[in-house]
Amino acid sequence: MKIAISGKGGVGKTTFTANFARWLVEKGITVLAVDADPDASLGTILGFPDEVLANLKAIVDMKELIEERMGGTGAFYPLNPNVDDILDDYSVSLGQLRFFRMGNIKGGGTSCYCKENSFLQALVNSLILGEKDTVILDMGAGIEQLTRGTALGVDVLAIVTEPSKVSVQTVRVIQQLAHELGIPRIVVIGNKIRNVNDEKFLRDHFSTEQLVGIIPYSDELLEMSINTGSIPSPEGSLGVQLNTIYEKIIDEGR
Repeated sequence: MKIAISGKGGVGKTTFTANFARWLVEKGITVLAVDADPDASLGTILGFPDEVLANLKAIVDMKELIEERMGGTGAFYPLNPNVDDILDDYSVSLGQLRFFRMGNIKGGGTSCYCKENSFLQALVNSLILGEKDTVILDMGAGIEQLTRGTALGVDVLAIVTEPSKVSVQTVRVIQQLAHELGIPRIVVIGNKIRNVNDEKFLRDHFSTEQLVGIIPYSDELLEMSINTGSIPSPEGSLGVQLNTIYEKIIDEGR
């Protein structure tokens, strides 16, 4: 199963992604967690040691590797470079959880990032269309890494949002892009809900089919983003709420 997670910066998307990944592992599923967010904090929240992450550069920043696979420094480069061995050579593991730091597609500026972007697109193709394990991608605020071809390999796009107009506007933009790419299922998760007014705000903006769950504002989740590597107790109220959301995503997304 392939799951992409997006949302505006600061909505708690990466903490949600990390908890989801570890929940899947707890169920005996081998998971590849991919950090495609420019903030690059997923590995930390997953609980990988600092010394391991310090030696794991984002692939997009590995200039020599990209130049090698993209045919040197010339103006011409392959549109489908060989990336089959990248995952094995540049990922780290904790039991059934593997972690891969991809990096984000570069934006505009004085330099051209065509090669880097093409290389990352090839990586996403490989992960979505070729990887046999469950893949969960922390996509950042957009879904630029997905093309029409790879998007069809994504089972679910989950968008995390806060109860605010700005966050909801971001969801709308992501939903539109996802529909244009043909992603088969797009769901929304409300996070940091403090009261009934927050919940009503989201339910007024999204249908019951779209909004698959509400996560209350939680000191426990905030603590987990600091003291990493664990998931909420499945017996606690927060754990029960999260489990329900995760089960909706994987059961209805098959």
